[in-house]
Amino acid sequence: MSAAFARRLLAVAPILAFVSLLLFAALRLLPIDPAAMSMPPTATKVEIEAARHAMGLDQPVTTQYVIWLGQTLRGDFGNSIHMRRPVAGLLQETLPATIELSVMAMLIAGVIGLGGGLGLFALRDRRGEAVAETLTTLMMSLPEFLWALLLIFVFGVLLSALPFTGRLDPGMTRPVVTQFLLLDTLLVGRVDVFFSALRHMVLPAFALGVAFAPPIMRVLRASLIDAYQEDYIRQARLRGVGEARILLGHALQNAVLPTLTLMGVQFGFLFGGSLLVEVIYSYPGMGNLMVDAVRNADLPIIQAVGLTYCVVVLAITALVDGLVMLLNPRLRGA
Repeated sequence: MSAAFARRLLAVAPILAFVSLLLFAALRLLPIDPAAMSMPPTATKVEIEAARHAMGLDQPVTTQYVIWLGQTLRGDFGNSIHMRRPVAGLLQETLPATIELSVMAMLIAGVIGLGGGLGLFALRDRRGEAVAETLTTLMMSLPEFLWALLLIFVFGVLLSALPFTGRLDPGMTRPVVTQFLLLDTLLVGRVDVFFSALRHMVLPAFALGVAFAPPIMRVLRASLIDAYQEDYIRQARLRGVGEARILLGHALQNAVLPTLTLMGVQFGFLFGGSLLVEVIYSYPGMGNLMVDAVRNADLPIIQAVGLTYCVVVLAITALVDGLVMLLNPRLRGA
C-alpha cells in the first residue's frame, strides 16, 4: 500500500512541472509589460529598461522560467506589481480563508449528498422517486454563483438573517495565530468572534456545498443499487439480517468507496470554484486575490495563485487516493 501511494506521489512532480511551464508560457504571451506597470506613469524609457533588467525580463524566456522556478521552489514568488508586497505574504493571508471556506462547503455537500443519496435510494420504485429526481436535476442545473445570489436575496435581504459580506462583524478584530480564523478564535478563547466568523461563512459555504451535492447523491444511489444486486446481500437476508443493518452495515460500506472518490474530485473542483463565490460575498480569500490580480494584470500573483490551486488540488487527490486504498483492501496491491 505504501509503495502504491508513493508511486502516486511521484506522479505529482511532472504534473506540477508541466502546469508551471504552461502557466508561465501562457502569461508571457499576453501583451503586458510588468516592468512598465511597476513604474509610475512619469517613468522614462531608461528607467523602464532598468526595471526590466532588474526583473530579468530582458533575458530569454527559458532563462526567465528557470529563474522563476528556482525562486518558487524556495518559496519566493516575487513582489506584487499592484500591491507592492511580497506575494508569499498575500498567499499566507488568503489561502487559509479559502481552505476554511472549502472545507466547510465540502462538509455541507457531504451531509446533503450522503443524506440525499440515502433518501433517493429509499424512494426507488416509489411514487416520490420522480419528484426527488426532478429536484436533484434542478439543484444540479443551478451553478454555485446563482445559488450565492439566491441565498443573498433570501437570507440576506428578505429575512436579514445572515451577513453576506466580509468575514467578521464591524468593530471586531481577528486574532492571528495560525492564519486560520476559526481555529485562532478558539485558541485565544474568543467565542464571540468564532460565531461571528461562522455566521459570515454560512451563506458562501452553503452556496458552494449545495451546488456540488447532487452528483454525490446520484453516485451513492447508483452504487447502493449495484451493491444490492450482489450475492452477499441475498445471503444476509437469508440469515435473517434486518434491512437497516444490511443497508448501513453491508451495502453502504461498499457503495461509499466510489462516492468518496467522487467527493475527492468534487473537493478539487469546489476549491477552484470558490473564486466567483468569494467575489460575490466579498470574502477575502485567494479567489478574490486572483480576480484583483487579473484586473490589474499582476503577473506574479496570477502565477503564484494558479500554481497554488494546482498544488492544493493534487494534494487533495493524493489524500483521497490514500484513503480509498486504506478502505479498499483490493487496491492496496495496485
